[in-house]
Amino acid sequence: MIIKTAEFLKSSSKWQECPEPTLPEYAFIGRSNVGKSSLINGMLNHKDLAKTSQTPGKTQLINHFLINENWYLTDLPGYGYARVSKSMRKDFEKLITNYILNRKNLVNLFVLVDSRHTPQKIDLEFIGWCGENGVPFSIVFTKADKLKPNAAIDNVENYKKELLETWEELPEIFLTSAEKRTGTDDILKLITTTNEFLQKNKVNLG
Repeated sequence: MIIKTAEFLKSSSKWQECPEPTLPEYAFIGRSNVGKSSLINGMLNHKDLAKTSQTPGKTQLINHFLINENWYLTDLPGYGYARVSKSMRKDFEKLITNYILNRKNLVNLFVLVDSRHTPQKIDLEFIGWCGENGVPFSIVFTKADKLKPNAAIDNVENYKKELLETWEELPEIFLTSAEKRTGTDDILKLITTTNEFLQKNKVNLG
């Protein structure tokens, strides 16, 4: 996929305020400081479309972007650690779950995981929640450039092994680096293929 246009549409504090669900939507989520904004910018070849920050938990709204005028990319608030109060964290969790469970045109959720770490309980729990609720998702391992190639692959394999203890089949998995822009084309390829399928079969998203 060639990214011809990428524009910020709006930020929403409630899922009901999101843009009309008339186009296929792909959302990105992960723990705070997983490198989500950097990955989105690298994937779309835009330096600062999604706002990056040194402060974990900076994304506190549902941010929508219109890509190539025919699909939405959604940047969701991070789950887990954030320098906010417990009550605000609960509000974020409610915002995230309501969006994921109610957004009819959400085609796929890309769950971002830091490839530098061993399997984290909070990531495993969120992935499990997606499975329990029938949410279509893929796993995106980030920051692969921060490790030696074999180390990153080993960490992904350890993650797969952990997941296969409770999963019969794993979703699609990507190993990426925002800095080197590796793996981002594979994500765009999946989005392209999915959009073509939806268009060909005239799937009604709304």
